[in-house]
Amino acid sequence: MSHQTSTQPAFFALRYRKRLFEILEVARPGDRISKLFDMLLILLILLNVAAIILESMPKFNQQYGELFQHFDLFSVTVFSIEYVLRIWVAVEHRSFDKVEHTNLSYRLQYIRSPSAIVDLLAIAPFYLALLFPTSLDLRILRAFRLLRIFKLTRYSQSMTLMLTAISEHIRSFIAAITILMIVMLLAASGIYVFERDAQPEAFGSIPHAMWWAFATLTTVGYGDVTPITAWGKVFGAAITVVGVGMVALPAGILASAFSEQLRLREKIYQDVVDRVYEDGHMDAEEEELLRETRLSLEINEDTASRIESAGERKGRTVKAESQAASACPHCGKPI
Repeated sequence: MSHQTSTQPAFFALRYRKRLFEILEVARPGDRISKLFDMLLILLILLNVAAIILESMPKFNQQYGELFQHFDLFSVTVFSIEYVLRIWVAVEHRSFDKVEHTNLSYRLQYIRSPSAIVDLLAIAPFYLALLFPTSLDLRILRAFRLLRIFKLTRYSQSMTLMLTAISEHIRSFIAAITILMIVMLLAASGIYVFERDAQPEAFGSIPHAMWWAFATLTTVGYGDVTPITAWGKVFGAAITVVGVGMVALPAGILASAFSEQLRLREKIYQDVVDRVYEDGHMDAEEEELLRETRLSLEINEDTASRIESAGERKGRTVKAESQAASACPHCGKPI
C-alpha cells in the first residue's frame, strides 16, 4: 500500500511534465492551450522590444520610466519561470542523444542548446544589473535586452530556416570570411605602401589603412579616406574589383543554403500530402492536418495548392493501379 502511495506522486509529476512540455513547445495541430501560450509569449516578446526602443528615447523614458521598469520586472519574471520550466521538461525531448540515461544529462544537454542559450541571454542583463549595479554600464545592459527578439526564432519558421541554413554551411562561411580577412589584410598593407607618405594621417600604418580596406572590400566606399597617388588609385581600383567578388562569395553561399532549406521544407510538406492522399481522397481531419502543416512550415497557398494537386493526382493514380492489379483482366471483377 505504501509503495502504491509513493508511486502516485511520481506518476502525476511525469504526466504533468509531459503536458507542460507540449504546452511550452511550438503548438501541435489542435492544441489550443499550447497555441494560446505561444501567442501570449510572442506578444510579450514584441512588447519588450517596443518598450526597449521607446525607453531609449529621453522623452518617453522621463515620462514612463517607472512603467518601463515594472514591465521589465514582469517580463523577466515570466521569462525566468519559462526558462526554469523548459529545463525541467527537457527530458521529454525526443531529439536529444539518448546515450546517457539520467535526467540531469538531458537537462544539461538542453542548457547547451542554442534556444536555451538565447533564453538565458534574454534574462541575463537584468540579473547582471542586480549583481553588479556599480561596476557595469547599465545602458549597455539595457541594449542587450534586445536579444530577447531572438526568442522569436522558436516560433518563426523563416528565422529558423535562416539559422539552419547558416549552421549547416558554417564551414563554408568560415572559409569565405577567412579569405575575405586575408584579402583585407593584403589590401591594407598594399595601400599603406603606396599612400603612407602622401597621407600619413590616414595611411600612416597598416591598422590605420584597415578602415579603407574594409570600406572598399565591402563595396561601401564611404569616401572619407581615398588614395590620391597614381599607384594608390590603381591599387584601389583593383581592390574594388576584387571586393565585389569577395562580398558575393558569402552572399552566394547564404542564398544557396537558403534555397536548399526552402526546397527541403516543400519536400516535408510533399511527404505529408502523399500520406494524406495515399488512399485517393482526403477527409476533414486530414484537411486540418494539411492546413496546420502548411502554416507551421509557412508555405504560401499557391505553392501548397500546387503540391496538393500533384499529390492528389498521384494518389488517385496509385489507387487506380492497385484496383486494376486486383481485378480480373478479362471480366474486370475483383479477384
